[in-house]
Amino acid sequence: MTQSFATEEMVQKTVERFGGLDVAFNNAGGGARPTPLADLSPEVFAGALSVNVTGTFLSMRAQIKAMLARGGGAIVNMSSTAGLQGVAGLAPYCAGKHAIIGLSKAAALDYADKNVRINVVAPGPIATERIDSEQRKRIGQYIPAKRVGEPSEVAELVQWLCSSDARFVTGVVVPIDGGRLAGTPSFAVSS
Repeated sequence: MTQSFATEEMVQKTVERFGGLDVAFNNAGGGARPTPLADLSPEVFAGALSVNVTGTFLSMRAQIKAMLARGGGAIVNMSSTAGLQGVAGLAPYCAGKHAIIGLSKAAALDYADKNVRINVVAPGPIATERIDSEQRKRIGQYIPAKRVGEPSEVAELVQWLCSSDARFVTGVVVPIDGGRLAGTPSFAVSS
């Protein structure tokens, strides 16, 4: 949602129906097909930032207000491992996912003393409907865990970050990528 009234209305309806807002998960994503930066139009770049960054900002803005009225809450924002490193051909997506991390960290500092926790998950390759079984096998070869992640694994991490078990966790980015960002696995083992 990239319109202020829409996000505010969504939060207002949630508060009316459930009596408040305790947790929120902002999962926005979008971008152009892989394209070198110089070949991108300004409109495509702006569109990707609008979905990823403006949508997350507007959602958080409305969510934080509702959580402050309730005495606190937890927000988890979806980024990507592309928000922690560059990916060739995906400049708009990378820029947007990097921005979500900065936005989340700044907001976490703004509201840490008001009992509103804000964290980020940064998934690597996840087995969604956009990746067929052959692609999963191929991609898995380049991940230390030798597989792509499952959507349920991301959901469990988000659930934990929203729970009271994570009550002292705020302003962090948690990669969930089977060890991909840890580095390059060794191909030779010495004794």
